[in-house]
Amino acid sequence: MDTADVPAHPHAEAFFLDTPGGQRFCLYHAPVGACRGALVYVHPFAEEMNRSRRMAALGARALAARGIGVLLLDLHGCGDSAGDFGDASWDGWLHDLALGRAWIESRLGRTAGLWGLRVGALLAVAHAQTAAVAPERLLLWQPVTNGSGYLNGFLRLRLAGELLAGGSDSGGTDALREALAAGESLEIAGYSLNPQLAAGLDAADARALGPRCPITWLEVTSAASRALPPAAVRVADTWRLQGSRVDVVQVEGPQFWSAPETIDCPALIAATLASLETPDA
Repeated sequence: MDTADVPAHPHAEAFFLDTPGGQRFCLYHAPVGACRGALVYVHPFAEEMNRSRRMAALGARALAARGIGVLLLDLHGCGDSAGDFGDASWDGWLHDLALGRAWIESRLGRTAGLWGLRVGALLAVAHAQTAAVAPERLLLWQPVTNGSGYLNGFLRLRLAGELLAGGSDSGGTDALREALAAGESLEIAGYSLNPQLAAGLDAADARALGPRCPITWLEVTSAASRALPPAAVRVADTWRLQGSRVDVVQVEGPQFWSAPETIDCPALIAATLASLETPDA
């Protein structure tokens, strides 16, 4: 699929969702024709969110054109939602996600699934692991499966910045973790990371409990023949042993969430639409 072929969507509705923690900006793409499903999009972490906005918009339009209603939700302190990133917490983001899911389920009268990208996929999994009613499905784009490893990578951005500024690495990631544990917020790549958010991300582990719903895992690789990363294989196998249905699809394309320029991954959207044609779609 060429992204130029993704239809314009005349039914997108922008609004603010009221929550106890302030308003959350939402963009709702109503399903075209008969409703075949509902999804809440859970965006990635920090700058990856901004770099993925176009792909999220293209994906939402393509899904809506296939009859899937999609709610794009900016979490607390992200995008156009109220609050500062430095005040956000993992539990608060989970609460935002639950409220967004409740909104679209009320709107469409059916159980919603979750569509997450990177850390957003990990947040979606964390919701699915504990929700009283499991989501209808999980659609995971390049999921982060271990929050601790991702946090280490984010902390290394701080160390790299210090080295570029002519300083030292200040004791490495262990020292930065000690600062967070002592209640100190850290400025990293233009974002203020508070200890509550860091602790929630650090503890998130996709293998803790297999989500009780069908899972479609789309992994973007530089070549379709490239083997799935061992960590991803372990998580998928663990979920299957726990009784979850997991379909893993490798997609050849660019890592748009980390590219400094805006780029598209049309094969990812095509694979996403193909996954909807399964019996569980």
